[in-house]
Amino acid sequence: MTVSTPLAAVLGSDHTVRCSDGTVRRTIDLDYAASAPALAAVVDRVQEVVPFSASVHRGSGHKSAVCTEAYEAARRTVHAFCGADDEDVVVFGRNTTDALNLLAHCVPGDVVVLDVEHHANLLPWRRRRVVRTEGTIAATLVRLEAVLSAKPAALLAVTGASNVTGEVLPIAELAALAHRHGARILVDGAQLVPHRRVDITAAGVDYLAFSGHKLYAPFGAGVLVGRRDWLDAADPYLAGGGATSGVSVLTDGDVDVRWHPAPARHEGGTPNLLGAVALAAACEEIARLDPVAVAAHDRAATDAVVRGLTRTGGVRVLRVWDDSDDVVGIVSFTVDGVDPVVVADALARDHAVAVRAGKFCAHPLLARLGADDGAVRVSAGLGTTAADVEAFLDALTVTCLSLRDGVAA
Repeated sequence: MTVSTPLAAVLGSDHTVRCSDGTVRRTIDLDYAASAPALAAVVDRVQEVVPFSASVHRGSGHKSAVCTEAYEAARRTVHAFCGADDEDVVVFGRNTTDALNLLAHCVPGDVVVLDVEHHANLLPWRRRRVVRTEGTIAATLVRLEAVLSAKPAALLAVTGASNVTGEVLPIAELAALAHRHGARILVDGAQLVPHRRVDITAAGVDYLAFSGHKLYAPFGAGVLVGRRDWLDAADPYLAGGGATSGVSVLTDGDVDVRWHPAPARHEGGTPNLLGAVALAAACEEIARLDPVAVAAHDRAATDAVVRGLTRTGGVRVLRVWDDSDDVVGIVSFTVDGVDPVVVADALARDHAVAVRAGKFCAHPLLARLGADDGAVRVSAGLGTTAADVEAFLDALTVTCLSLRDGVAA
């Protein structure tokens, strides 16, 4: 399998930019892990809904009815895409971070997390216990088992795929581990869902969170999918109109409120209709793709990047686990003696190659990997081709030589 052709049509693939030498070049987008370009079919679906802009859930006119049905149809689509069961609920929000903060608002106990997490799955939990990962996934699972056995927790919250290294965790095995010790499991699917189909019922996952803007939809929407009991028991995440079934002012000046059950309970205010429609349309488009072909496309891209990096002197590819054998389209690396931001800026300025540099909102993990100054991250997706990878590797070779010459001088 090669990455000779894109797996789907993405917008902006023909975008050009003027480089430092005055030449105009097509932009090489290898920053999918930050925000993936929108699929053309998703934008077409959004354009169909825009002319009907009207109140969702609260209007009597025809346009309101169309918008309400579009919003609830989007919820049904996401529900089916995730393999959720009849008792699971889909709550729309702004992004993965918002979804995780919503669940953190509802968890009735301790949360166990690993030290490799993105900040979105590390910082929101109010009663968190951070477990240090071992050098292998197998040993890390043994440590988690010991931690959950020694002291019960309400929730185990794990990343599905690392946003730094792309390594995929065995979520079904982790779900079974959590359930053995009376805990539920949340999977941060921000990086996993764009690359792998996740059936939460089959995998035994209690909650899944992910973002539209990483799933080839425009910005602005994310989702939490999972069991409703904690969501129904908690106070609303956003108190306001739409979350209530009735409000009255009491004689003592206080307010009596009757809250809807989830999802409305946590979707106060006018919902982001276009965001929900876009996210659902992206789910539909991803579902049409052969998951085996998507995984092979990922593997071909990452293998080509890693092979090229190993031929470039002074480059170190970052990995967390020695026994991880599944990765999504993400590779991070450091260049000896050169700041990662300088590398990324030179690639963009001189070669029109877009990558990411920094600590990727995963500071503890970068420190753990000995990359205190950050790293450079290359991330591929459905629109990536072999030509894109080759252009990046050629540009990196020139960039490293130029930057090292500059340092030596």
